Amino acid sequence: MIGNTRWRRFLIWRLRRINNRSFILILSVLIGIASGMTALVLKTAVYRGREFLLEGINWSYQNYLFFLYPMIGVGLTLVFRKYILHDLAKHNLTSLLHAISKRNSIVKLHKTYSSVIGAIITAGFGGSIGLESPIISSGAAIGSNMGRNFHLNYKEITLMLACGASGAIAAIFNTPIAAIVFALEVLLIDLSRFSLIPLLMASVSGAITTKLFFDEDILIEFAIIHPFVIRDIPFFILLGILSGLISVYFTKTFLWIEKRFEQFKFLRHRMLIGGLSLGILIFYFPALYGEGYNTVKALVGGNLAEVFRSSLFEDYTDVWYMVVIFIGALVFFKVIAASITLGAGGIGGIFAPSVFTGAMLGFLFVFVYNHFELGEPLSESNFTLVGMASVLGGVLHAPLTGIFLIAEITSGYELIVPLMLSTTISFITVKSLQKESIITAQLAKRGELITHNKDLAVLRFMQLSKVIETDLISISEDGNLGDLVKVISKSKRNIFPVLTEEGYLIGIILLDEVREIMFNDELYSTPISSLMIMPPASISLTDSMENVLAKFKETGAWNLPVLDQGKYVGFVSKSKLFSAYRQHLLDITAD
Repeated sequence: MIGNTRWRRFLIWRLRRINNRSFILILSVLIGIASGMTALVLKTAVYRGREFLLEGINWSYQNYLFFLYPMIGVGLTLVFRKYILHDLAKHNLTSLLHAISKRNSIVKLHKTYSSVIGAIITAGFGGSIGLESPIISSGAAIGSNMGRNFHLNYKEITLMLACGASGAIAAIFNTPIAAIVFALEVLLIDLSRFSLIPLLMASVSGAITTKLFFDEDILIEFAIIHPFVIRDIPFFILLGILSGLISVYFTKTFLWIEKRFEQFKFLRHRMLIGGLSLGILIFYFPALYGEGYNTVKALVGGNLAEVFRSSLFEDYTDVWYMVVIFIGALVFFKVIAASITLGAGGIGGIFAPSVFTGAMLGFLFVFVYNHFELGEPLSESNFTLVGMASVLGGVLHAPLTGIFLIAEITSGYELIVPLMLSTTISFITVKSLQKESIITAQLAKRGELITHNKDLAVLRFMQLSKVIETDLISISEDGNLGDLVKVISKSKRNIFPVLTEEGYLIGIILLDEVREIMFNDELYSTPISSLMIMPPASISLTDSMENVLAKFKETGAWNLPVLDQGKYVGFVSKSKLFSAYRQHLLDITAD
């Protein structure tokens, strides 16, 4: 009680002393720092956990541990979610987009810590996932709940959610520009003049946290060894096309495996099958263990032996076709391993698997070209880095995020031209084959996806239940004109629904249709059934707003009845829809 009183006093003080825009900026800095510290805890725990599990082991038995550890991690994570959290909801970017579009940007409070704990267990034991999505989920939850506690409106809470995500990405990668780009490209549907500043503040705060507290060996950094050569442009174009095709494969495979796991009725079956499958994959391909950034670093640095370490192919790094088989297998198996990890119950994301897959593809492309000496040698490191951006941009349908992420990770813009070229071509290729991204496909299928198309975004935000009018007076099907006249005398509307005793709509009566006879008392015995007409169409409570507008357009009507399995609910008017549309548009776009 005392705490609530103090909180109310603070809110009153804040309202009097700090204007809203200044307070939003202060809040964005705090959210950025909190997200950065969350990223620090997660990355450090996973990194040290891996060291603890693998330190001092007999390397001849390492593969058996690679088989066992991920199974343990997935099992413990599932137990944590079911018996401690009592919530099996997903901790991914799709859930954030759903929160923005359908839950007023409200993210459950436990996700501020549950995403981190689950990811520590999953990735710490070698689950083949990325840590970015859990960190983004946690940062977004911090922003959302801070916005709610300070009683911000929907648009401001959404901005705080994006600030949390931006601060998290800036911290984990030390890429403040890419973090802002991601927030705008994936999460926010509109950028007003003011909303960019809080994103900048949150992103910078997260990046500073990284600089102050992260160990150097935990940071994900790459050095550009060779300069960009203009003659390589045709090969970067080809890499972009291949990256697009692999991105489509990545998306379709992930969604297919996820759907298969959702069909398991019992969680223990999901955990057992998923754990065994994942263990077998990592047993034969240890490079799939964990995020895979160490493998990518080794590949960029030209240390092929490290990539092959502990695998059945370890002694074949000098045999070119064995290298092609092994690296090619990693290209196709990483998404399978990540999908199994998440489908079986683990918590993680697809950032790192996308980057890993792109790195393997870029290296494989150059390795084959250079081996057959088809021309001047190409830089393995450059194409590996560009492949990372191209597949990431293709999988997320966020090319700018891929471009700026790799540009900042490499601490320069030496490769900005090939990054832009290859990633853009990858994105174009993907869009021509796969309309929705891996994080929007399920929402789009359910009609819950927000988009950067303002018209569609507004329609997705609108709720049918909020525009239904229930002040129309109904009349029974057993009534007559005399009864109708009594109803008309009490009504302010010109439409009268005709209902059965059970509440089913069987027709409507328009005032204009009975105006000429309603004062002729000789006709008062005329039954309602001879006066009513059928509405041109009806709206179901489950209809999307796009379908509602389509029915208005097809019929040319100004009012349509809303039914719930045939029972009358109310009416929707075109004027009410337009009014609600204008208000939502203002809420989204106004400064």
